[in-house]
Amino acid sequence: MSLLNILSQSARRRHLYWIVALSLLLLATFILSLCVGERWLPPNSWLSPQAKIFVWQLRLPRSLAVLLVGAALAVAGVAMQALFENPLAEPGLLGVSSGAGVGLMLAIFFGSGDIWLLALAAMAGALLITLILLRFAHRHLSNSRLLLTGVALGMICSAMMTWAVYLSSTLDLRQLMYWMMGGFSGVDWRYGWLMLALLPVLLWLCSRGSVLNLLALGELSARQLGLPLLLWRNLLVVAVGWLVGVSVALAGAIGFIGLVVPHLLRLRGLTDHHVLLPAAALSGAIILLLADVLARMALTSAELPIGVVTATLGAPLFIMLLLKSQR
Repeated sequence: MSLLNILSQSARRRHLYWIVALSLLLLATFILSLCVGERWLPPNSWLSPQAKIFVWQLRLPRSLAVLLVGAALAVAGVAMQALFENPLAEPGLLGVSSGAGVGLMLAIFFGSGDIWLLALAAMAGALLITLILLRFAHRHLSNSRLLLTGVALGMICSAMMTWAVYLSSTLDLRQLMYWMMGGFSGVDWRYGWLMLALLPVLLWLCSRGSVLNLLALGELSARQLGLPLLLWRNLLVVAVGWLVGVSVALAGAIGFIGLVVPHLLRLRGLTDHHVLLPAAALSGAIILLLADVLARMALTSAELPIGVVTATLGAPLFIMLLLKSQR
């Protein structure tokens, strides 16, 4: 057996180990999420009459939503970093989540209360910002300039939402600002179809490892290897916009998951997108579940917005990555 085959088999075994380990950790974290709340409910009490309403009607839909949104944001971050050829690309930092928030604001402003229309409006806003960023990326801006462009777009969207909330007399728009801090407190089984809307796009994107490997090589190399760039860019933009838009419609703006997770995995040697994408989905779900548990347990009389938790943990890491990228 050649040395190349031995190394290839060793890498596959290591990748399989990571996927299995992360899957088991996700299962343990999900069980913990179902146990935590105003009352601690261990698994052996879940079938009791007193626990059924807490576990099956309140905590289970919330935990499923957290799992899916965490996975969606992490995978969207991986896709954006390959799409923009920028290690700092992430839906929150580049203004994509804020664009989804503007879409939601406009839908509420025009009187739409239907959850599907809100989700479609959020997706439209996320797609618009992603397309604008892609146009700037085609001009071969440096990483810092592209990042500043995304930050500026995010600030414009945030300013639009702030003005709308300040000038509005309706309760819905005033609640929007708090909701945009991110949270799952109102999620129940009514949002089940919205959760399912994330699943097919998430699975499809996780199976596009070969495409993202080619995109990560750069535009010229990907074109020389026969990748239809325009087609795949459009498909990936739609996929990222879908995942971010539905996630924002479901839970508000939650930042740094799409930045932190891919970098943590790459530091562990997971650079092949065939394993990076599923590992990011599992890790994003784990991290957001843990953040949600922390948000529920941090205060005795209230619940922290989960966006505050992820920003507190993710912002220092982002500063470290930004300083490292400028060296």
